[in-house]
Amino acid sequence: MRVIGIDPGTARTGWGVVEFNHGMLKSIDFGYIKTTPRQPKEERLKKIYEDLLAVIKEKMPDDMAIEKIFFNINVKTALSVGQARGVCLLAAAIADIPAYEYNTSEVKSIITGYGRATKSEVASKVKELLQLEETPKPDDVTDALAIAATHILLQGTCKNRD
Repeated sequence: MRVIGIDPGTARTGWGVVEFNHGMLKSIDFGYIKTTPRQPKEERLKKIYEDLLAVIKEKMPDDMAIEKIFFNINVKTALSVGQARGVCLLAAAIADIPAYEYNTSEVKSIITGYGRATKSEVASKVKELLQLEETPKPDDVTDALAIAATHILLQGTCKNRD
């Protein structure tokens, strides 16, 4: 099973491809799509869509796992993230792969065992679970890998799950 995890955002959309093979989780590739505030909103969303679709076509995941929107005080940010999520979900639909949504506390709970874990605790556990030499940067990438790993871990038992 190969899953692309997505941490959507207008400025940065993190992505990470994780594979479950022979009972183990393995990171295949990861990165992020960056846009700038100088670009018109529609161009930013187009870039996210096109770049993500290219990653999906290259890495050929079976599923997409994407972070649900966390509604906080900043409604403008929530709307912007919602638009980025929309184009990510569209890319999944165009590529004909199913998309699954996970909230932040669920991902933290599955990855670290604690739903209120810090970003650094999640990053440390992702590094360990995926046997990476270094913690991926920025946080959007680590979060995307955590989301992909969460989806796989919820599908069954992995040897490298503690």
